Amino acid sequence: MTAIAEPAPTFALPDTGGTTHEPGGAPATVVVFTCNHCPYALAWHDRIMAVARDYAARGVRMLAINPNDAERYPRDSLDAMRARVQSSEFDSVPYLRDESQDVARAYNAKTTPDVFVLDSNGILRYRGSPDADYEDPAQNASYLRDAVDAVLDGRDPDPAETTPVGCSIKWKP
Repeated sequence: MTAIAEPAPTFALPDTGGTTHEPGGAPATVVVFTCNHCPYALAWHDRIMAVARDYAARGVRMLAINPNDAERYPRDSLDAMRARVQSSEFDSVPYLRDESQDVARAYNAKTTPDVFVLDSNGILRYRGSPDADYEDPAQNASYLRDAVDAVLDGRDPDPAETTPVGCSIKWKP
């Protein structure tokens, strides 16, 4: 697993329309492993998308990645991902498919959601949950916001790591 303050894995993954996206090229990049069926991912979804909207003007980039096994979990299929994008659930955030699950493995992603914040040099600065309680919208993705603010200000996030909470990644057999 990549440790805090080390280079994060690079990748190139297609979104639901086939366009390839890579991390980097922004003052901060948020990589979120998420999916369509997990109640934790769904509970945090609007808060995470609000972070993307709120920080877009500051150049922050967000990439949402679905790594789940779509054969065993059809709600995580590419067609189901496309439906969510077409219904505007992802605003301007690319929703990427990690079909091989190689990116999730490289990041050692554990749950949906599992959030990673990279600085402009691709260094991992934060990893964990969006905030302390998926059931409390008032938390407003505070861990994620604090981490992005710290990276944009040139500081180390505190905390730099929290325990990711959510459904386990649905690995292929």
